Amino acid sequence: MTLTQWFIFFILIQLIHFLGTWKLYILAGRKIWEAILPIYNGIVLLKIIGRPTWWVILLFMPVVNLIMFPVIWVETIRSFGKKSNLSVFLSIISLGFYIYILNYSKKTKYSNIEIRGNTTPIGDWINSVLFAIVAATIVHNYIIQPFIIPTGSLEKTLLIGDFLFVSKFHYGARIPMTTISLPMVHDTLPIFKTKSYLKFPQLPYMRLPGFQNVKRNEIVVFNWPADTVRKFFVKEKGVKKPVDKKSNYVKRCLGLPGDSLEIINGLVYVNGKLNTLSDRAKLQFNHFIHNSKGVSSKALLDLNIKGFNRQYRVENITQNSYKKISKYILGNISNDLKDFRILTSYEGLPNKIVREVKQSEPYIEIKEIIERKKQVTLTLNQAEKIRNNNVFDSIIRKINNKISYNESFFPNNLKFNWNEDNFGPILIPKAGETIKIDNENYPLYKKIIKDYESNSIRKGKNNYIINGIETTSYTFKQDYYWMMGDNRHSSEDSRFWGFVPENHILGKPVFIWFSVDNFNKGILNWKIRWDRIMTTVKGKGKPVSFFLPFLITIFIWQILSFIIKRRKINKN
Repeated sequence: MTLTQWFIFFILIQLIHFLGTWKLYILAGRKIWEAILPIYNGIVLLKIIGRPTWWVILLFMPVVNLIMFPVIWVETIRSFGKKSNLSVFLSIISLGFYIYILNYSKKTKYSNIEIRGNTTPIGDWINSVLFAIVAATIVHNYIIQPFIIPTGSLEKTLLIGDFLFVSKFHYGARIPMTTISLPMVHDTLPIFKTKSYLKFPQLPYMRLPGFQNVKRNEIVVFNWPADTVRKFFVKEKGVKKPVDKKSNYVKRCLGLPGDSLEIINGLVYVNGKLNTLSDRAKLQFNHFIHNSKGVSSKALLDLNIKGFNRQYRVENITQNSYKKISKYILGNISNDLKDFRILTSYEGLPNKIVREVKQSEPYIEIKEIIERKKQVTLTLNQAEKIRNNNVFDSIIRKINNKISYNESFFPNNLKFNWNEDNFGPILIPKAGETIKIDNENYPLYKKIIKDYESNSIRKGKNNYIINGIETTSYTFKQDYYWMMGDNRHSSEDSRFWGFVPENHILGKPVFIWFSVDNFNKGILNWKIRWDRIMTTVKGKGKPVSFFLPFLITIFIWQILSFIIKRRKINKN
């Protein structure tokens, strides 16, 4: 909705409110004009129903106001004598229009706070629950929000199964654009698996003041610009989502507005200089390990290396034996029943399972295939240590130097031959910056001009036509960022779908409050990573857990509370 449409909508709401309450204001001893004056009418109504006047702020907070409106409707009818459960139900189911009956009834009388009496236990309980939801929604939308890391694009820095607290106030909390949405639910209703929001009406992008801007190399949470999925890991027809209901992504910001960025042989250069990360960051690449006697999985595990897959050959496999090992299988390499080959994670097939299969079906053979060349995900330091140990013949970092014009990488246009390891150079747009548009850079900025900044654009003979006006230049309306994962060969990031607009920025991860291994294997298989509980995301050196100091503080506080209570009892 445009600002004009929102103004008309606001005036319409004020008119509806006035027509349904003006007489109630008079019955409560107020003036008729107080029922139509915007915002002030809300303050007066709160006085009439005996509620704090600061609640009026909550009435203008998107999503929070969806909870507050029913509370106000119920409190209003109670203030004018309607206390039954039926009246409460009618006021809510009618979206507040039940109040019109009270307003135009000759029998309606105002009951002040002393006369109307206390609420029922159920009413008190409902109020407590509603205000708990209101408080949680305010914290969730404007202060801090919990997230879970589901994928390994930032592996070794942030692990799969890390539970994060993400600050909304560092960059300034973004006002929810989707105004009608279930509180504290992102895009899908649990259990029902349906949308948790309505696309209309939408607020324009607004952000509260923050105390810092996004910094280069910071980890940032944002809405995935290219998102059309209804549910992660499920292939189906795409959906079009509002900005704040697009899937949440977490990556590292490598390019800021106005930067020039280029990737050369897998390494990122910003403004012509090699980008360097802090020692807390664990940059990873795929490497090929070669060994004439085969690359042993045990040798890799002894070196504390887990970024690899294992192959097994299963001879004479049956349906029963396949069921026993299926949950460990990542994929099939060969489906020949006499020479069935499978792929597993670094953990492989447990010896216990292998023994069970062979005991029940002794004609089945299960053996790991020892490859002479194995692809492994390593940091540069890990790769160097392996070289120095002389355990394998050689180790070579995987670099894609193949020049191929393709649509796989941004800007997804056949004119560009970029890939994951050699990309750019590319200029990251900055708000207020003007660029010349030509055939060379048009594919890079077309999506920004058309989709992110809502313009119509088409190519003319020797220029471009934007919003019906011929031009050879364009001025960007907002800032953009370049986001990438630390696990460079296992990250779907800006190299694939391009820039992240400022209005997609959600917050800054600040704290890991809980962490589990085997997160994607079901809660029964979770293993708590005690050393990561209550650790900071940013900092130098190895993360330090504050879990033990936290427990000690709680213990001391409980002891002090007990002592204070005992002293009070003794005094009495």
